Amino acid sequence: MRIEYGKFIMAFSSFYPICKHIIILLIAVSFAQSGVAQTKMITGKVVDSVTRVPLQNVSITLKNSSRGTLTDTSGNFKITVDKSVKRITFSITGYHSRTYAITDQPSQELTVLLSKSYTKLADVVVNAKKGKYKNKNNPAVDLIRLVIANKSRNGPKVYANTSYRQYEKTQMLTDGPWIKITQNFLLKKFSFFFENTDTTLVPGKRLNSIYLQEMLSDNFLRKNPEKNKKRILALKTVDYGEFVDMKGIQGGLHYLFNDINIYDNNISAFTMQFMSPISDIAPAFYMYFIRDTIVENGSRIVQLDFAARNPEDLLFRGTLSVTLDGNYAVTGVQLGFSKHVNLNYVRNFELSQSFEKGPGEHYYLAQSDMLAFFSPFPNSPGLFGERKIHISNLSDSVLPDQLFQGPAVDSLAASSHQSNTYWSENRPTPLSPSQAQTYTNADSLLKMRSYRRLMDLATLYFVGYKSAGKFDIGPVQTFYSFNAVEGQRIQFGGRSNYRLSKRFYLDGYLGYGFKDERFKYKLSGSYSFNNRSIYSYPFNYIQASILHDIKNPGQEDIFSNGNTFLSSFSRGYNTNWLYSDIYRFSYVHEVGNHLSYILGTKYWRQQPAGSLVYVKEPLPQQLDTIPQITTGEISVSIRWAPNEQFFENKVSRRNIINKYPIVIFQYSKGIKGLYGGEYNYDAFHLNISKRVFMSALGFSDVRLNAGYLSGTLPFPLLIIPSANRSYFYSATSFNLMNVQEFVVDHYAGLNIDHFFNGFFFNKIPLLKKLRLREVIAAKILYGGLRSENNPNDNPNQMLFPTTNGVTSTFAMTGQPYIEASVGIYNIFSIVRLDLIKRFTYLNHPSVSNLGILFSTNFSF
Repeated sequence: MRIEYGKFIMAFSSFYPICKHIIILLIAVSFAQSGVAQTKMITGKVVDSVTRVPLQNVSITLKNSSRGTLTDTSGNFKITVDKSVKRITFSITGYHSRTYAITDQPSQELTVLLSKSYTKLADVVVNAKKGKYKNKNNPAVDLIRLVIANKSRNGPKVYANTSYRQYEKTQMLTDGPWIKITQNFLLKKFSFFFENTDTTLVPGKRLNSIYLQEMLSDNFLRKNPEKNKKRILALKTVDYGEFVDMKGIQGGLHYLFNDINIYDNNISAFTMQFMSPISDIAPAFYMYFIRDTIVENGSRIVQLDFAARNPEDLLFRGTLSVTLDGNYAVTGVQLGFSKHVNLNYVRNFELSQSFEKGPGEHYYLAQSDMLAFFSPFPNSPGLFGERKIHISNLSDSVLPDQLFQGPAVDSLAASSHQSNTYWSENRPTPLSPSQAQTYTNADSLLKMRSYRRLMDLATLYFVGYKSAGKFDIGPVQTFYSFNAVEGQRIQFGGRSNYRLSKRFYLDGYLGYGFKDERFKYKLSGSYSFNNRSIYSYPFNYIQASILHDIKNPGQEDIFSNGNTFLSSFSRGYNTNWLYSDIYRFSYVHEVGNHLSYILGTKYWRQQPAGSLVYVKEPLPQQLDTIPQITTGEISVSIRWAPNEQFFENKVSRRNIINKYPIVIFQYSKGIKGLYGGEYNYDAFHLNISKRVFMSALGFSDVRLNAGYLSGTLPFPLLIIPSANRSYFYSATSFNLMNVQEFVVDHYAGLNIDHFFNGFFFNKIPLLKKLRLREVIAAKILYGGLRSENNPNDNPNQMLFPTTNGVTSTFAMTGQPYIEASVGIYNIFSIVRLDLIKRFTYLNHPSVSNLGILFSTNFSF
């Protein structure tokens, strides 16, 4: 709030007589207290900074005093001190000591947060002599083998039916010199945003809270048949307005701070796969050391430290607590990883989980707290992220079938509108002042016109769109491009936003090529039936599109924005192009467990452009050319992506690759006479993709595809494998294949990219400091062409194209096309470099059998 100086003076003059008496009264009271109170009462509670579990027997000492005390079984303490005592210290074995300043108030209440010290574990890792550690006759390893053998009796899936209530809180905080930043004239008005500090989460750090989300849900799981259901009762999150992709942030944070199950053989953390310390093969990769045996609630518990045999491997270090009651269940775990692990941006990571005894004397996860620090460089400021989970009301009662009907994740209508009273009654622990202020700060920003202007410019810079009321102008990267046919091309486009409608969506552009002197355009309109964005799960919308533009033969999706400035740069000189006129109508619907289908129909007229010519038969004096080809078709596509995860926002949805497959089957039928179509055909395509995790050896992205095309068709309507002629490596296209080099009417293909995550480089002293990672890839395509579609066998067929008088398009002859590559990625954390070799069809004109391509990617 701004108050003009003159008005402030007048207001202060009016209230000065009252203020004067209040000040005199406060001074009198303080003098009276100073004369009476010669001692101070200090009370409070000491808890673990991560789990918030009370700590008993914590030593409390006073500086310059011989007095002291201990905390009780609930972590509470009370001590009377002399007025001269100014500092009080809290210490206990296994935790970092903390010292607090004492004010002059007669009573003071403290909440003391002590963070665990891993000094003992670090000593084990450093001092363990290579060659001395053995699994044989090692009681710690014998105990771990018993834990592994009894995993089926423990863990989250031990119950046939499970229901519980879960509260989770995700917070992001910044760490950096914000005083200098807020002195910038652009950000000076937002200085209040950077003054919301938290000094309790990380000792010695003044962090600024910028993001907070709370969720309360009822969860239901069935073991056989396996089903799950989450019903969101309440959801509260900061909202920075339309310019910040809040859904994308929520999805990204949930992906990074995903649920960790210690009983899994492999644990996903920050998009990487770490081997669990109780994996079936963990004793071959971990070292274990018995630390202590304690008694908790009448049960004997063994505490074990564990660490990686090779600190560079994707393994954890930390402590396990295991029961000695014959079940060998985990009752607690603290996880972290070595600083030597080849992981980008994540500078520190801590996970603490505690388990409680539930029905049937089984232990279940009761609390989880994950804390991570992200920064671009080892010693630079960055972001702290914390996700806390609290589980209660666990039951193993039988769950009815109707409970699992509908989507796997559902929300109550009032979930995002629950009152503050509701939250106060249902939070396991109250919000800290800093956390509560996070919500307030976001609301204050949204009311500032200067904030909206600044974010509008930021959206243009980072996303490529400029807001213009009910429409967004962009993307700016498509405004200028060039190619061999169009020469210089300019384009202007945009899309509608939620201000126009939450159901109706428009998208389009208008372009012009100065060399071919032709306009190009696209217009697409969508209507959602479920009052959601057409990019929100589950899809249920219709879409109609018209397009007139230029493309390369074999280009997968002409409706995507491929005419960008960077895509204009390509290897070689490609002059084979198509002018396409397409009218398309489709209905898209998603049903249970990410099963979806698309019903569609399409009109397509294609005209050769550049040096591409459709030739029926060469005559003695002239070519019998065909000016255009027209087709009309109907189609159905079925997509199944079980347990799919994705980033979702108002104008896009992007798939997150996980361990589950994605299967897509497409069928299209060309009908002669439909929309003036000239051919009958049936086209079948099957695509299966899956990420295969191999623990310490990294992971593989595997893509299988196959197809069959019936009918007698000219080569433009056959299957043309997608070729990549850019300087950027493509995982889905063939990188050393020429454009329109092959045509087939049946095919099967296999693409594999395997990422070793530094498995070999981490063991080489000089290379491991560079954090480089290895990748190998292979692309294989096997296909053929029936004689009726091959102009070499059928004289009535359209001839294959030529380049400079030499045939440049071929049918596969029973030999597969093969290319493979070896590469290095994570160069400067974002660059990948591949050396690619082509092994077959080397006699074709203008082919390269070797190539070096690069790409960029952001990965942890």
